[in-house]
Amino acid sequence: MAGEIQSMRAADADRHKVADQLKVALDEGRLSLNEYDDRVRDAYAARTYEELLTLVADLPKPGLSAAEVNARREAERKRAARRMPTALAVLWTIWLALAAVNVVVWGLVAVTTDGHVYPWPIWLAVPGAGLLVVTGAVQGMRARQS
Repeated sequence: MAGEIQSMRAADADRHKVADQLKVALDEGRLSLNEYDDRVRDAYAARTYEELLTLVADLPKPGLSAAEVNARREAERKRAARRMPTALAVLWTIWLALAAVNVVVWGLVAVTTDGHVYPWPIWLAVPGAGLLVVTGAVQGMRARQS
């Protein structure tokens, strides 16, 4: 679908919008005067959205400074480093499901029987603790790598 939109013909308003974006890039010092002239000429000669988009593909959105662009990249890199790997997320999901089922079954047995019922779900703390240690180690290694 994106390919269909890019191959659609551009209107004069679209060409003016790209020319305005190029003017902002010139004013911010992102383009030299020669580059600006070439790109504006190409913008007004463009027939499709794809031709227009290639003229501004290497430019950040108007008003963004290089520091803001770098800050966004750094924030995204940190967010990716904090994200838990899929394998660990699956293991935590399995452990939580097993723990929930065991606690519910133990609770039902404890309520429906006379006398003391051994709290067997406590044994799920052992693999849970191991999983917690592994998760901490993996996240620590990922943080050091980035």
